[in-house]
Amino acid sequence: MKIAMISSECVPFAKTGGLADVVGALPKALRKLGHEVIVVLPLYGSIDYRKHGIELFIAPIGVRMGNSLEWCAVHKAICDGVISVYFIEYDKYFQRDGLYHDAWFNDYADNPKRFAFFSRAALQLLCDMNWAPDVVHAHDWQAALAMAYLKIGYENDPFLADAAGLLTIHNIAYQGIYGSEHLDYTGLNRENFRPEIFEDHGRINYLKGGIYFADMVNTVSPTYARETRSGPLSCGMAPSLNNKGDRYTGVLNGVDYAHWSPESDRYLPVKYSAQEMDGKKAAKKRLQETFHLTVDEKIPIIGIVSRFVAQKGLDVFAQVVEPILREMAVQFAVLGSGDKGLEHYYGMLPGRYPGKVGSHIGYSDELSHLIEGGSDFFLMPSQYEPCGLNQIYSLKYGTLPIVRATGGLDDTVEQYDEKAGSGNGFKFYVLSPTAIYYTVGWAVSTWYDRPAHITAMRRAAMAKDFSWETSAKQYVALYERAIAGFTGAGI
Repeated sequence: MKIAMISSECVPFAKTGGLADVVGALPKALRKLGHEVIVVLPLYGSIDYRKHGIELFIAPIGVRMGNSLEWCAVHKAICDGVISVYFIEYDKYFQRDGLYHDAWFNDYADNPKRFAFFSRAALQLLCDMNWAPDVVHAHDWQAALAMAYLKIGYENDPFLADAAGLLTIHNIAYQGIYGSEHLDYTGLNRENFRPEIFEDHGRINYLKGGIYFADMVNTVSPTYARETRSGPLSCGMAPSLNNKGDRYTGVLNGVDYAHWSPESDRYLPVKYSAQEMDGKKAAKKRLQETFHLTVDEKIPIIGIVSRFVAQKGLDVFAQVVEPILREMAVQFAVLGSGDKGLEHYYGMLPGRYPGKVGSHIGYSDELSHLIEGGSDFFLMPSQYEPCGLNQIYSLKYGTLPIVRATGGLDDTVEQYDEKAGSGNGFKFYVLSPTAIYYTVGWAVSTWYDRPAHITAMRRAAMAKDFSWETSAKQYVALYERAIAGFTGAGI
């Protein structure tokens, strides 16, 4: 099977969240199953040509946008020696530091044009390189218009007319909703600007239209698929998703254990495994030193690696973290950025509680790995979580997750049974300061009062396997269903 993935992010080239990890790992897993996969990305200004061996591939290619023909170039690199990655170079839209917004998290005003152009340019590339995919796999709203363009614009193209479309929703809260004045630039027919397709309270909704035109739609965990069919977590998309019937489903993300395993992690001072855990003690000591925490292996560390946005629940945690620090013998290591108010709050905590909490505002791959390896617990108090990857990383590192039971967090973390000493983490169900306080307290008391249970839970956690092989097979089944349900040209 030939699969073309269109995404705005992919490690190691461009990343703001889990989308990049998925697009970086899934193609490799599919290739191991015998499928041919390519990835198409924007060539952002922040991408280092030399570091990644990116070279010019095609120049120029013409992309029809509305009534104009716009010209761009395409570059190419080989990811991990096996996956061809193509980059759409168009400085007008992508030669800037941020992927979606500026340094103050203000969205770029031309985002609707940027990603409409990217979606169409990715398909035009396939035509210009004479590459006929069986499936075009688009990710999130930034690539959702590719699902529409397959049916409107390329429905008679010799290379794309028979291609089925799969749209993966990584976070339904981000939909690409813009003023209707952008419809003409997209080149999509005005007949499609109606409530069941693109129209959303007088505006154009890229994700909504992508859902309509896709032959198959999925999100990144079974529980999140159920949660988004109704209620507030659907973010208004429940009617569109329910209209897909059984063509909307959930596939749990996998993890690339080549990058996330304590047995091979290059960022840890000493590697370790479930059979030999001394390396975790060394990682804990390094973490305490790096974050200026009191060096004491007897005190549990709770790690946090997160974007500082409302979804992640860190505004709620901020209401209770200081009582926890005052009343419990525990330490925190925090890594993240986003909301400026939360950056300020978590950034000042080390000064208020020296030796008990350490913070790094920003992102560091090295520090994220050290936190996973050196922490005893990992906190994710998410308001919602489509899949979540850090809790899965934590399990492999024997770092027990403390999570709100939502989306993929509920699917992957098994609740601690205090009587049996079983499970691999601690879950709470209502996002509130009280629930976080008592669940953290439950984990900390287990650390001090039932250490044998901590040891057993670590072994159970590290034995779990969320490798991409299983998830990739499920994606192959979705591709086959998309092909079988191919609807051909749209309106």
